[in-house]
Amino acid sequence: MGINLLTNRIHPRKGRSQKELPVNLRNRSSVPLSFDSVNRMRIVEIVEAKKENFTVKTFTFIDKLCGKAEAGQFVMVWIPGVDEIPMSLSAITSEGLSSITVNEVGEASRALNQKEKGDTIGIRGPFGNGFVPAGGNVMIVGGGTGLAPLMPLTEKLAKTADKITLMSGVKCQDNLLFLDRINKILSEVNSETVFTTEDGSYGIECLVTDQAEQKMKKEKFDMIYTCGPEQMMYNMFLLAEQYTIPLQASLERIMRCAIGLCGSCQIGKLRVCKDGPVLNSEQLRSVKEEFGKFQLDFTGKRIKL
Repeated sequence: MGINLLTNRIHPRKGRSQKELPVNLRNRSSVPLSFDSVNRMRIVEIVEAKKENFTVKTFTFIDKLCGKAEAGQFVMVWIPGVDEIPMSLSAITSEGLSSITVNEVGEASRALNQKEKGDTIGIRGPFGNGFVPAGGNVMIVGGGTGLAPLMPLTEKLAKTADKITLMSGVKCQDNLLFLDRINKILSEVNSETVFTTEDGSYGIECLVTDQAEQKMKKEKFDMIYTCGPEQMMYNMFLLAEQYTIPLQASLERIMRCAIGLCGSCQIGKLRVCKDGPVLNSEQLRSVKEEFGKFQLDFTGKRIKL
């Protein structure tokens, strides 16, 4: 996994100027100019472990570099003795408090969700390109735990956007996330929230993309942000193209190095860890033959989603 690359870090040349740094670090991120400091593993203590629902847990820790991340960037999380996995930041504060929200889906995430307050994990990052906040009328669409990286973005947009329409879609009421946090962020701004469940146990019984399309028919949006299951994001991309609305989507892929070297996260000519994880409409058009259809497995073989 990517942790082995720590022995082969890229060391910036003495006197290297900001113009020589990768575009994602130079123009879109406030992380330090020294790439080595971002890629170095830091051991952090979990200061809070909050159970969100029966499979999801949020871990909060203190890390100065993560505190300077932009919404949508990700970190590589090392679970000692198990593995290293990519996780988007679900909370970012200037005081250095940051969070990751983990859905228990495999060995590594299962081991991570067994951690409690006082335990330690390893962190590298933040990496990649995050969301670019827009003004005007914006739509945020999260599917399941894909809502996690959209939360720091929502906090930013609450200060810049004229109106926010936040839509969250899950299978059932037990899968809902961040209800209190959403209400706290949006209660004092011009906003609308829409919750959908596939079984009708909460909110509207339908897919969240169905409600998104209904909104697009009635309102003109200046930007759409989305994260969740890739088929959902692909459908959101098609809707955005149909209604001529720019879109930013946070993609998920297998990641090992997190710095664009290994190619395990490649989609078309893009590498999600370096060019993404947030891709805009133009970038998504360039990978439309793969987006929502295929990804690489752990052996590098192209498989259907």
